[in-house]
Amino acid sequence: MPPNHVKLQVIFYEEGKHVIAHAPTLDLTTQGKDLREAKRRFAELVGTFFEELEADGTVEEVLTSHGWKKQSRKKTFMPPKVIKDTTVSVPAPVGA
Repeated sequence: MPPNHVKLQVIFYEEGKHVIAHAPTLDLTTQGKDLREAKRRFAELVGTFFEELEADGTVEEVLTSHGWKKQSRKKTFMPPKVIKDTTVSVPAPVGA
């Protein structure tokens, strides 16, 4: 059976000489030397993540602990809905 696909929010940002890829709804992070490599490595990471969940029999437990909802008639899950993607200004120490 082909895998299900779901759209995930992935945040890409620079950290030093690397591009970091982070998916908040799975709490998964990886990096690459550039955006292309970070995207490729993220796709590999997600594939491995779900393979391991299935092998361990913990798909439902892990996904629901991250806020995912099980679709009642289908045996699929939907990630939490992103209601706003923005930046906020917060106090933080600078130049320590």
